[in-house]
Amino acid sequence: MRFLEESLTHFGVEAESPVQAIREAGRLLVNAGTASESYIEAMLHSFEKNGPYFVIAPHIALPHARPEDGVIEASVSMIQLKNPVKFGHQANDPVRLVFAIGASSSEDHLELLQKISTLLSNQENVKKLGEAKCYETIQELIGGI
Repeated sequence: MRFLEESLTHFGVEAESPVQAIREAGRLLVNAGTASESYIEAMLHSFEKNGPYFVIAPHIALPHARPEDGVIEASVSMIQLKNPVKFGHQANDPVRLVFAIGASSSEDHLELLQKISTLLSNQENVKKLGEAKCYETIQELIGGI
């Protein structure tokens, strides 16, 4: 299981739309070898079909798809957007942090969500993630999770 490793995080990402933001977060999973290209398309299809249901809190989106859609290894990536993007969620737009979740099983999905919840339950952590310029800034936040 890979959770927000340095290769799975990117700061100051430029995206003009939710589709671009999801692609960028998914690209980190693909580049790390934890998901296939088809997984990005499955996340986009889910967004098109179901809307922004995964915008779970102010400024935070957790796009994902099913394990069989191309997950190779359970992992979570994060992109911090340079400029927040509106995903179409009435209460939680605009989004600044996008966590792409690639779970290879229901158990992995729950474990990854628990790790993300632990990280994001502290508003100070959310603030630091939104303002970070490099991985070292957030390393201590995720180290104990």
